[in-house]
Amino acid sequence: MTQPLILASQSGARRDMLQNAGLYIECHPARIDEAALKAAFLAKNAPPRDIADALAELKARRVAGKYPDRLVLGADQILVHKGVIFDKPTSIDEVRSQLLMLRGQSHLLFSAVVIYDRGAPVWRHIGRAELTMRRFSRPFLDTYLAKVGDDQFTTVGGYKLESLGSQLFLSVKGDYFSVLGLPLLEVLEFLRGKGICQT
Repeated sequence: MTQPLILASQSGARRDMLQNAGLYIECHPARIDEAALKAAFLAKNAPPRDIADALAELKARRVAGKYPDRLVLGADQILVHKGVIFDKPTSIDEVRSQLLMLRGQSHLLFSAVVIYDRGAPVWRHIGRAELTMRRFSRPFLDTYLAKVGDDQFTTVGGYKLESLGSQLFLSVKGDYFSVLGLPLLEVLEFLRGKGICQT
């Protein structure tokens, strides 16, 4: 029997997507200082998609170093709006501020994935989506924040499109799964080629 795929992430959304697709996985989150790394990339004026790709690879490499004979998937997501990269909010005030900045406008999400096999990178992909928020009212935002609870601290931008966050939007252009944090269909196609998924 093929060993389970290792997910180098603590993201519940990524774990659920892979498991719901029928994959057997193990979660071994990579311990990296994302804030410091992002700051270093931004100081070099690295494009957002390149930052997502580099962070995904670093996570995969870090965990693959501990499991050199295994298939390891690293992923990262970057939200960018008017040249500004958003991080996961850490307080309700920060969520409110981010959502008010995004209200009535469009932003981009880049979801990068890098897969290591036997300690070396063998595949990478970057999903892209453009999301447009509606001009919701402040009373609506207050109600939304009260309902979503701690979910607002688990994603960049402070929303989950697969749940109440859908109420914030007018349109989504691009890959739905990339919005959730992983370009799932492309990942599955690669894994079929590796014999991990049925063909």
